[in-house]
Amino acid sequence: MLYFEDFIVGETVDTGSIAVSEGDIVAFASRFDAQDFHVDPEAAKTSFVGTLIASGWHSCSLLMRLMAESFLLNSAGMGAPGIEEVKWLRPVQPDDVLHGRRTVTEIKPSRSRPDMGLVRFRLELLNQRDEPVLEQANWIMFGRRGSDAAQAPGDWLAYPPRYIPPALPSPIEPPQAPTEAARFFEDIAIGQSFELGSCVFTAQEIVAFARAFDPQPFHMDEEAARASSFGQLAASGWHTASVWMATMVTHRRRQLAAFGAGHAPRLGPSPGFRNLKWSRPVFAGDRITYRSTVTDKRTSASRPQWGLFFHHNTGVNQDGNEVFSFDGCVFVERKPG
Repeated sequence: MLYFEDFIVGETVDTGSIAVSEGDIVAFASRFDAQDFHVDPEAAKTSFVGTLIASGWHSCSLLMRLMAESFLLNSAGMGAPGIEEVKWLRPVQPDDVLHGRRTVTEIKPSRSRPDMGLVRFRLELLNQRDEPVLEQANWIMFGRRGSDAAQAPGDWLAYPPRYIPPALPSPIEPPQAPTEAARFFEDIAIGQSFELGSCVFTAQEIVAFARAFDPQPFHMDEEAARASSFGQLAASGWHTASVWMATMVTHRRRQLAAFGAGHAPRLGPSPGFRNLKWSRPVFAGDRITYRSTVTDKRTSASRPQWGLFFHHNTGVNQDGNEVFSFDGCVFVERKPG
């Protein structure tokens, strides 16, 4: 059992590995990121990237699974308040074999809770050529030695790292207001804000995601969750983030439908995000509504036919409390000619 005191600044540890198939990529993306270059090998050939690749949120979720297998399930881990930064450095493709690496960069006792401390990690996801595909920096909370923080016993790794949806998936609910047409880079307005959609996090949805990617007891078992600091079944933070992506994709489809005939502006991939915060737990039965606001934009020096726009994103529960936020960016096509 690893406690806060067991982590040493500078220590680096590698994880086991996960092989990623085309079916794995399509299964995740079909639910959370159903863009052509994630779900359709033929359509992906004419996309921005030219081939089928995994969703970036899938990559983050796989890194979470590797860290759970490697040490979190044998620790006094108490969750993470958020993610400082993620960089998606290379695409994950079918038949890649991924492994993780963790490096402790900072440790600090909690000022408000003497029974716990915080550990800052630099996490990496690497492919079979040892090339980094994802880099992540974040803090994780751990109980101190002598505290009662511990993971509940159980066979939490009984399920493979592949998303299997529940029998009755929760629908992505569109906003009541009509969606504006898609815009080329030149027409995107800083300050423009969109409601993306909503989703109810059922217990079945929470468990289905956690079984594949975040198999910690408080995400998988109601009894274990009641005994945890959460007090009830709570969604994985990566689940909350992945559903944001699902609402963004359905929003984009409505934008393209409103655009009508002609060459509609395409979106490319995202290089990463910053300042992701899980400010409150998402519990079974919570209805989360997601919103995105354009905060900046700039042209791309390396891809002159594309620009980047930056956006601040939030998720708010049925009581009006913010549960999730982050700052992201994505490539968008410029006007032809």
